Amino acid sequence: MSINYEDFAKLDIRVAKIISTEKIPGKTKIIKGIIDLGGETRSLIIGGAQYFTLEEMVGKTVIAIVNLEPKTVGGVDSNAMLLAADLDDKPYWLTVDESVPLGTKIK
Repeated sequence: MSINYEDFAKLDIRVAKIISTEKIPGKTKIIKGIIDLGGETRSLIIGGAQYFTLEEMVGKTVIAIVNLEPKTVGGVDSNAMLLAADLDDKPYWLTVDESVPLGTKIK
């Protein structure tokens, strides 16, 4: 399925840093995360929790879509989505060099 450029341009994709993570009671494949977008923070759900520890995620510079409609999952409000390659259901988070300022738009 193809989309046109105008639809793609509607996505607000930015550089973010995961600043905290915590387990969600009763969930093993998702965790709650907080990302920093360069002065603005957002809560979100991070999938693939069975593959990494909470501590491994904190401090990662990642790429996030920040203008998706908010969704509540496992009792947690998710206000962004991290982008990842998916290999055998394991996420490999997309990232940039840490010298790129948080909040920088991806075009």
